[in-house]
Amino acid sequence: MPPETPSDEIRHRFENAVSWITLNRPDAMNALTWEQRERVIALLADASADPATRAVVLTATGKGFCAGADLRGGPAATATATDRVAGDVARMIRLGAQRLITAVLDCEKPVIAAVNGTAAGIGAHLALACDLVIAAEPARFIEVFVRRGLVPDGAGAYLLPRLLGPRKAKELMFFGDAVPAAEAARLGLVNKVVPADELEAAAREWAERLAQGPTRALALTKQLVNASLDGDRATALAAEATAQELNMTTADANEGVASFVERRTPKYLGR
Repeated sequence: MPPETPSDEIRHRFENAVSWITLNRPDAMNALTWEQRERVIALLADASADPATRAVVLTATGKGFCAGADLRGGPAATATATDRVAGDVARMIRLGAQRLITAVLDCEKPVIAAVNGTAAGIGAHLALACDLVIAAEPARFIEVFVRRGLVPDGAGAYLLPRLLGPRKAKELMFFGDAVPAAEAARLGLVNKVVPADELEAAAREWAERLAQGPTRALALTKQLVNASLDGDRATALAAEATAQELNMTTADANEGVASFVERRTPKYLGR
């Protein structure tokens, strides 16, 4: 089991079939510690495995969504540049930031990012890995790595070209300029922008709507869309046919067809 985060630094609640995961280090702009990261990964795994969980919302407290990784409390904290050997940094990234982003991408339930403020570095990638993104008007997205002389990690060079195309992705990564919420929406990084005091309600509306949907069909749809960006047409079409075959064994698929024939609203159970 991952270590518990101190002082309620990850808040978790379950309401109306929705798992709410809230980063709660507002004084640090919600920079992620090692313990927080492991807790988020564990909660996403729990959401995948729990039939009662049918959607996830990832959000934060305070003025920042996530300012990136805070390694001061993690296993890398005691290592200096002179202590490291070849492979140490790559291993840290692979087992750290990349695991976090993969946990979001591979979660079997739809994940909504409710971005309340600045999302920088791995924090931006954490939001952009989610299936849907709702941003408060004050939110900003920053590819901060170049400002520190670093290469983007946490799947940034994987996510951004797929969302924006390579040329715009390079612009954001080369310059590290802040992208306001409204501009992020125009670019397609964000689905919806709302006033800050309406963010939670907007996320709840979408999450609970998803939670009433055909959960297994949504999981398979998410898998198909994510995989389609990495494969050829033949592979994508074969995966689509297989997914539909699997989905037709679910109770929700049978209910969807029956409700259409009977001209009534379907009642999906997530199974």
